[in-house]
Amino acid sequence: MTKQAARSIQYLVKYAVMLCIAFIALFPIVWMCIISLKTPTENISGFNSLFVLHPTLRNYIQLFKQIPIGKNFFNSIFTTAIGTVTTVYFCALAGFAFAKYRFPGRDVLFYFVIATMLIPPEVGAVPQFLIMRRLHFINSLWSLIVPKIATAVGIFYMRQYILDVPDELLEAARIDGCKDFGIFNKIMFPVIVPALISWASLTIVARWNDFFWPMLFLRKAEKYTLMISISLLPVSDGLSTPWPVILAGTTVVIIPIIVVYLIFQMMQKHGSLSGAVKG
Repeated sequence: MTKQAARSIQYLVKYAVMLCIAFIALFPIVWMCIISLKTPTENISGFNSLFVLHPTLRNYIQLFKQIPIGKNFFNSIFTTAIGTVTTVYFCALAGFAFAKYRFPGRDVLFYFVIATMLIPPEVGAVPQFLIMRRLHFINSLWSLIVPKIATAVGIFYMRQYILDVPDELLEAARIDGCKDFGIFNKIMFPVIVPALISWASLTIVARWNDFFWPMLFLRKAEKYTLMISISLLPVSDGLSTPWPVILAGTTVVIIPIIVVYLIFQMMQKHGSLSGAVKG
C-alpha cells in the first residue's frame, strides 16, 4: 500500500469518526425539532418517532398562547446582549490592568480573584439576594446583569491573552500622547478582538442558558427569561401540557443560541486569520 493510499484511508477513518460524533451530538436536536411538528396523538418514542405523518405548527401556536413568549424572548435577548457586552468589556479592562500595569499588591489581588473561582456561585445566593433587594433590583432584569459584570474566569482569560501583546505597542501610544483609557480602547481593544469574540461566545451561551439566578430574582411571568418560561411549561397547563408543545418551546430556546454561537465562531475564525495576515 502506498503512502498516499494509507493517508487517504486515515483521512476517511477520521472523517467517519467525526461524522459519527456529529450525528450523536445533533440527533437529540433533530429529534426535538421533529417532535415539535407532530400532533399530540402521534408517537414520540422509538424509531417511528422520526417520521411525521401530519406536520403542524399548532404546537407553536399553543406555546405562544400559554406563555408571554414575546416578552420572555425580549428579556432573554436584553439580559444576554447587555450582559455579554458589559462582561466582555470589563473583563478585558481588568485583564489589561493585571497584565500591563505594575502596582502594589497586583499579584496578591490577582490570585485572590483566581481563588474565587474555587467557590461555587450558589454559595453566595443569600447575600447576593439581600444586596439585590437593597438595590431594588428584585424582579428587575438588571439583577441578572450587574452581579456578573466581571467574572474571575473572564479576567483570567483576557489577562493571559493580553500578556502576549508587545509592551512596545503601548509605549508608542503613550509617546504619541494617548491616555490609559485611550490606549485600551483604541490600541488594545482592536488587537484582542479574537479573544473578545471567543469570550463573548462563551458568555452568550452561559447567559442565555442561565436558570438559577433568574429563578431566584424574578417573580413575575412577564419578567421571566425564556429559559424559565419553558422550564415551567410542564406545569403551566395543569400538568397536561403535551410533549410536542414542550419540545416546541425547547426548540424556540435552543435554535437561536446555536445560530448565534456558529456566527460568533465564524467571526472568531475570520478575526484570527485577519490578525495573522496583518502580522
